[in-house]
Amino acid sequence: MPDSESLPPSPLSAISAIDGRYQRQVAPLAPYLSEFGLIRYRVRTEVEWFLALADDPAIAELPTPADPAVFRAIFEDFSVADAEQVKSFERTTNHDVKAVEYFVKNRIAAIEGYEAHLEFVHFAATSEDINNVAYAGMLQAARDRVILPAMDELIDALSALAGIFADQPMLSRTHGQAASPTTMGKEFANVCARLARARSQVAAVALLAKFNGAVGNYNAHQVAYPEVDWQALAGRFLGALGLEQNAYTTQIEPHDYLAELFHALMRFNQIVLDLDRDLWSYISIGYFRQRKVEGETGSSTMPHKVNPIDFENSEGNLGVANALLDHLANKLPVSRWQRDLSDSTALRNIGSALAHSLLSWRACGRGLGKLELAPTRLAEDLDQSWEVLGEAVQTVMRRLGMREPYEALKAATRGRQLDAETYQQLLIDLALPPAETARLAALRPDTYIGAAADLAAAWPRQRS
Repeated sequence: MPDSESLPPSPLSAISAIDGRYQRQVAPLAPYLSEFGLIRYRVRTEVEWFLALADDPAIAELPTPADPAVFRAIFEDFSVADAEQVKSFERTTNHDVKAVEYFVKNRIAAIEGYEAHLEFVHFAATSEDINNVAYAGMLQAARDRVILPAMDELIDALSALAGIFADQPMLSRTHGQAASPTTMGKEFANVCARLARARSQVAAVALLAKFNGAVGNYNAHQVAYPEVDWQALAGRFLGALGLEQNAYTTQIEPHDYLAELFHALMRFNQIVLDLDRDLWSYISIGYFRQRKVEGETGSSTMPHKVNPIDFENSEGNLGVANALLDHLANKLPVSRWQRDLSDSTALRNIGSALAHSLLSWRACGRGLGKLELAPTRLAEDLDQSWEVLGEAVQTVMRRLGMREPYEALKAATRGRQLDAETYQQLLIDLALPPAETARLAALRPDTYIGAAADLAAAWPRQRS
């Protein structure tokens, strides 16, 4: 085909990998964070505002509906065909929110008794009243129905591994060097605890919204109905949608809560990134093998390879996600004077940022599902690192009041690799009391794990 020829719409012709290669994996976000989702939540906002006005006795010109469900069906039953109709209005208006207003008026005109009241659709509202409530609603649904459950799925998978490997000894590595042993389960529990805390911070971010007119002062509202408490009415309207009212704004809700949410997501993502790199490294040194997937190719030239592609995929998507989230968190709270339009185009990238996050968590989860522990490899590393027991020996010597124990162990072990025999000789040379020598002689690298196993085993119980 000629290079200049347009491709038909398809995942194969999508410029964004989110809408192309990864479309199926991020599909659960589409009802909320797509163009369709934005239009639907704008429609919801217009309809609910109309109903809120009708419910206020001071606005006598607008009758209270006998059955509000008839109105709510406009957005509850909203379809792709409806969204296409909104887009057809937009081709004339060249204004996306005005197109939604016309669509809602069209639908309400068909409801008996309301054709004469259509101008209460979008009453005293600015486009940003509609937009900020729509975005808050979209994020509310995406967070509750997709993002938090996906976070929980990853934490639960790690929690299971923390329990399974609770008492599996492994050599720690601080600065990449042999260090005091831990257990594999405790390392997973560490990550679980971090992710659970980060997840709670994502869940705790209050979603704010405003509905106070062109520059945030209810100017037109008060001229039309001076007797109405507009701030209270707007607060009830937003509260019914599960949103927290921001009473002090310009034309736009200042987006500070969005920055809080995106920073919280970034922190969760950074912990997953840390996990990805650690697991990649553990696979590299043989602590884990990966289950083979029939038909899968690891390398186009090296047939033996089983690559840690899931953790690599996760890492790559986390980088894209956090770059977008960081930009949005920095950009959105900044607007010239009472508003500029630079936030509008930036907001449309929220879906991409969350989609890359979702992709990364699911890739990490797939990788976890392929891991097979190699206990003999872990035992081999421990058995080659008896020098790590120097910490235990010098600490007991401190308790006994022996002179310069740290210095004695440093001279005996720093930069040296001990084995079982040289460790036993070290204990003899130190001339500890016989009972302590016997106790330390029974210690091995694979038993020098402190409370690691108990801490790891306790985590899944805390989680449940």
